[in-house]
Amino acid sequence: MPDHSTKIMITTVVLPCYNPQPGWEKNISLFYDSFRSQINGEVELILVMDGDGPWFNETISSYLLQHIPGIIIVSYPQNRGKGFAIRQGVAKASGNIIIYTDVDFPYTMESMCMIHQELANGHADVAIGIKDGHYYSYLTPMRRFISKFLQALIRLCVRIPISDTQCGLKGFSLSVATVFMRTSVDRYLFDLEFVKLCYREKQLKVKPIPVTLNENVHFRKMNYRILLPEMMNFAKLLFKAR
Repeated sequence: MPDHSTKIMITTVVLPCYNPQPGWEKNISLFYDSFRSQINGEVELILVMDGDGPWFNETISSYLLQHIPGIIIVSYPQNRGKGFAIRQGVAKASGNIIIYTDVDFPYTMESMCMIHQELANGHADVAIGIKDGHYYSYLTPMRRFISKFLQALIRLCVRIPISDTQCGLKGFSLSVATVFMRTSVDRYLFDLEFVKLCYREKQLKVKPIPVTLNENVHFRKMNYRILLPEMMNFAKLLFKAR
């Protein structure tokens, strides 16, 4: 007799999507097949279209529905930011494990699997991707400066055990979803807010995991208009901490 009491492990992957590169839907299908083949259990994929645009239409939607069984597609007309988008995905997640990353999959499959493994074996409630040293060689001097400057501010002002909070690959158990849903920042610094909240929950096992970029990754040009609003968000996060 089969053991019906054994529950199937489900991993939810949340992908925020805005203005992706052509062919992005095929890359998602390839990722789904590869990731599913390397982990135990099922994969639930939630795609969040963060604003309307020519990159998403009926043809692409049909392709995704055909090639990715059970895919959940969330959409809304106005671009709201990555943090807002991921919250919409997490709100619909049913997996035992929830992982979010970028729709262009900048990190290696090995890195994805390491995040998953730490959560699946119970070594962590929250697995936070930490960029390795090679990451910064891919950045322009200005982006490198901004990244390092933010890390210095976090070490000085926020005082959490890690300063590299902005890596676009993180995972957590379903029980931590309520913590993620308490974030309020819609754009760049939602990662910092989430990590800070996790460390405030003393019972959570938070583990940094070194991750590696794919060799063919290309960073988009940074929109420097977001810097002032994000500095205001940083100040708000400091105020909340106090």
